[in-house]
Amino acid sequence: MAFHEIRFPASLSFGSAGGPERRTAIVTLANGYEERNTPWAHSRRRYDAGLGMRSLDDIETLIAFFEARQGQLYGFRWKDWADYRSGAPSAEVAPGDQLVGTGDGETRVFQLAKRYASGAQSYSRPIVKPVAETVAVAVDGAVLSDGDAYVLDPTTGQVVLADPPAIGAEVTAGFEFDVPVRFDTDRIVTSVASFQAGDVPNVPVVELRI
Repeated sequence: MAFHEIRFPASLSFGSAGGPERRTAIVTLANGYEERNTPWAHSRRRYDAGLGMRSLDDIETLIAFFEARQGQLYGFRWKDWADYRSGAPSAEVAPGDQLVGTGDGETRVFQLAKRYASGAQSYSRPIVKPVAETVAVAVDGAVLSDGDAYVLDPTTGQVVLADPPAIGAEVTAGFEFDVPVRFDTDRIVTSVASFQAGDVPNVPVVELRI
């Protein structure tokens, strides 16, 4: 997949609108009951980058970024200011934030993930674009040294441990992360007059499956 490992300017994504989207097929039966199913195992996020534009300089930055990605052709990283940490938004990243695996004495590769829980139900979201310098990994609470005890692939979110954890050992991680996205349009429509009057361009952005 064509993807550029560059983040959309965070100062411009701040103030944007968006969030997760699900797809549910609903069939209403003759007796009034419903059957519901989904073809998606994972949600997909959509955003409007236009809401983050505050000046004509921002518009120029947006157009330069759009042209460098060639519209929808190349994906890029996006900071979702409402959800970019492994723990609570108000808390600092900690190596025990998320359980990413349990040792079996053999496995050395673990995928970063974030768990969303409500009541007895939960959803585990694979994290494929972590921010490398924020990642901290621990095994049974013992923090590992990056480069010696583990290697992170920031383009996939996989952590490769130097030694397989013992059977039953909990592998945890804390991290910040980006969302892999692309522009959901091949054109940007702007007007200096309308922008000065308070209007902003519509710049749809959609999450990529990677």
